[in-house]
Amino acid sequence: MSYAVASAPVPPDLLARLPKVDLHFHMAGTLRPATLARLARKYDLPLPRPVETLYTYRDFYDFIDVLRIAAQAVRTSADFECVAYEAVEDAARSSNARHVEMSFNPQYFMPTAVPYRVQVEGLTAGLRAAQRDFGCSGLLIASFDRGLPLDSAERAMDDIVGLRSDLVVGVGLDGPEREGPPASFAALFQRAGRAGLRRTAHVCEDNQTLEEAPPSNVDACIEHLGCDRLDHGYNLLASEDGLRRARDRGVYFCVCGVTSVVRRQRQRIEGVKRMVEAGLPVTLNTDDPAMFHTDLSHSYATVLEGCGWGWAQARAFSLAGVDACWLDDSAKKALRARFESEIAQLESTQPAAQ
Repeated sequence: MSYAVASAPVPPDLLARLPKVDLHFHMAGTLRPATLARLARKYDLPLPRPVETLYTYRDFYDFIDVLRIAAQAVRTSADFECVAYEAVEDAARSSNARHVEMSFNPQYFMPTAVPYRVQVEGLTAGLRAAQRDFGCSGLLIASFDRGLPLDSAERAMDDIVGLRSDLVVGVGLDGPEREGPPASFAALFQRAGRAGLRRTAHVCEDNQTLEEAPPSNVDACIEHLGCDRLDHGYNLLASEDGLRRARDRGVYFCVCGVTSVVRRQRQRIEGVKRMVEAGLPVTLNTDDPAMFHTDLSHSYATVLEGCGWGWAQARAFSLAGVDACWLDDSAKKALRARFESEIAQLESTQPAAQ
């Protein structure tokens, strides 16, 4: 991705029409407040505070706790189908999303004894119905939480490999980095690689300190886990050598423009700007759109405005999402052609895009 220069702001209506991809967002973080309230009532699940303020967090770890509660409220195939469908509907209607790759954590559903098969059947049904209704394709990433026991991740991997779904194309690693270094998951990720699954991991997130999320974790995720894509990466900027190595490898970083910790929002924007300026391949995503009160168009607008960027960088983010996605080569080529055609049409008819 080339260095972005200051430009005129992109009008909101034009930005909303730009076709987009979301490669980094979590199923549990997409629950609409009304949906979460309905499911919580259905399962007599207590919430720590009223729904109206549930998505207001004391800190990053409070957010993680709420995320895990939301996951426990999804239990049947119909629940999973509803959540997946609504997530794609919201992305398509608000932001013209054309492809999404949704992460879900099989470990989160072990306490409620929800079989992996039920999770995948429901999510798959929801994604396919949403593609039919909104023209937005979807894939799934089965993610492991660093803060949960490794043996539960190994049991989840047994299901991922043993009950293969054509929509589950990769595995991920999330949760606070202080809970588990990447090397702890090396054998698990190598097993995923042998099974033909793509790999990503949360790394160097700026909601965590450099001691908790050091730049060296990027090397570990690439070398030990075999990741061909990484999520976040902002703390990498503290290491010139690490930044150079990451750039030379060409691994895409799936960054997010909005953070759960409001006081660090400016820091997040500055991190994204420096990553682009440093020449790292970067895609722009939502992370937990409902829980962060955002969507793709809002995330784009937040980053573009905060960095003084215009249409050229919006276009670059859009196409980078296609290039980094895990569709097969034929589908990716078709999506890229579709994006280029639609962007060219916008640029031919909208003065602000020229």
